[in-house]
Amino acid sequence: MNRILTFILSLLFISSTYAQIVYADYSDPDVCEGTNGDYWLTASSFQCTPGLPILHSTDLVHWKVVNYALEKLVPIEHYNTVQHGNGIWAPSIRLHNDTYYIYWGDPDFGVFMVKTKDPMGKWDEPVLVIEGKGIIDTTPLWDEDGRCYLVNGWANSRCGFNSILTVRELSSDGTKAISQPVMVYDGYVNGDHTIEGPKFYKKDGYYYILAPAGSVTTGWTVALRSKNVYGPYENKIVFNKDGIHQGGWVKDKFVCFQEVGAYGRILHLLDVKMKDGWPMMSINKNDGIKGTTGEGYQWHSNYQEHYGFKTTNGTRVYGYNVSKEFKNMWEVPNLYLKKFDGETFSDTLQLTVTAKVDGDKSGVVVMGRDYCSLSVDFDGKEFTLRQAVCKDAEKGKAEVVKDICQLKSRPYGEGGKKNYETSLSIIVKCEKGALCRFSYSTDGKKYTPIADTFQAREGKWIGAKYGIFSIAPNGKTKGWIDMKE
Repeated sequence: MNRILTFILSLLFISSTYAQIVYADYSDPDVCEGTNGDYWLTASSFQCTPGLPILHSTDLVHWKVVNYALEKLVPIEHYNTVQHGNGIWAPSIRLHNDTYYIYWGDPDFGVFMVKTKDPMGKWDEPVLVIEGKGIIDTTPLWDEDGRCYLVNGWANSRCGFNSILTVRELSSDGTKAISQPVMVYDGYVNGDHTIEGPKFYKKDGYYYILAPAGSVTTGWTVALRSKNVYGPYENKIVFNKDGIHQGGWVKDKFVCFQEVGAYGRILHLLDVKMKDGWPMMSINKNDGIKGTTGEGYQWHSNYQEHYGFKTTNGTRVYGYNVSKEFKNMWEVPNLYLKKFDGETFSDTLQLTVTAKVDGDKSGVVVMGRDYCSLSVDFDGKEFTLRQAVCKDAEKGKAEVVKDICQLKSRPYGEGGKKNYETSLSIIVKCEKGALCRFSYSTDGKKYTPIADTFQAREGKWIGAKYGIFSIAPNGKTKGWIDMKE
């Protein structure tokens, strides 16, 4: 495992604990049974890295993040800049011949695959299985005769159509397509508009495709079945409640998601019972426990070494030189953020901010389409603590900024030039409804609350996240922020 991934995982393992069915953002989950009768789950990570989180469970209820399958998205140069909502869409995880495979569709580049013998170890470099635009939500199926097939959905935003599912054959090793896609289901014709996210299975002589339709927030789960891999497929709605859908079927359970605004897409557990050859679903008694996984930090784009490093007691993030037309942090790729891990939480971040030039800014942000930050701004000699709120950051709206107080600065020399630093602790508290509050302290004992409450909002296809940032004026020397962990 390379040193960058080891760095991220070392931060993760400190706080990871087993959790019950998950109240955190694991969009488009898929699961498979492991070689030891245990279970493995992955989920969409979009542009965030490391990507493809690997969660482990022995009972499908208690989950722990144990690894990531992908260090960097490819093409690397493309994802070195922030690509909100792009990247990894609806991956699938499968075990075949003692090897674990993950497939995903990148709507701009095609179908990728990674594999490993050990999900907790190093995964191979990604393979481009199919090049193309609009191919999303991919799942392989190895048949009894060793032949491999791939089902996928289509993204209207990239290819001009959606609501259909196609199947094609891959080489037996799953590395390339060897046939053209065949449309096996038209959701518009069958009343299942926006059908996508298909998962492929074979049971008792039937090929089954389970897929959500309708919409992310109010959709339903459709089961398709056929005796032939290319159809024709019968269809039946097997679950339709509260927009809970899209997930993975393993044994008699279905792990799936429900979108809940700023919290993202939380995990649910359904029971599956075969009735007249259909996998009918119902809520499991263990669902709704609202557990957490304790997942660690991710970067908001491909990690690059100039973003920052692990230190002896935490993490350093260097300033990002913003554009001359800077409006808000939607453009910043080196945000170092973590998921909202639970419906309510409180987290104390111990920080030291170092500035070098007028305009350096570092602090804590709750990030989404709207965001709120508490930053330490440098004016050349002094620090000012400021709160900034940005509504509709994606649309280029400007921040609304309010001064909170002055902070003491400590100058120290560096080659005849002075750096200035200040230390403080910031508490991020989330109440029900994703209402967020900041408090700050300069001595780590007495905390002063910020009066304004911020209503967190989801990002592009992801839930709201929080963490640290550092930015510098265009073309100027960078400051940085150190976070103790």
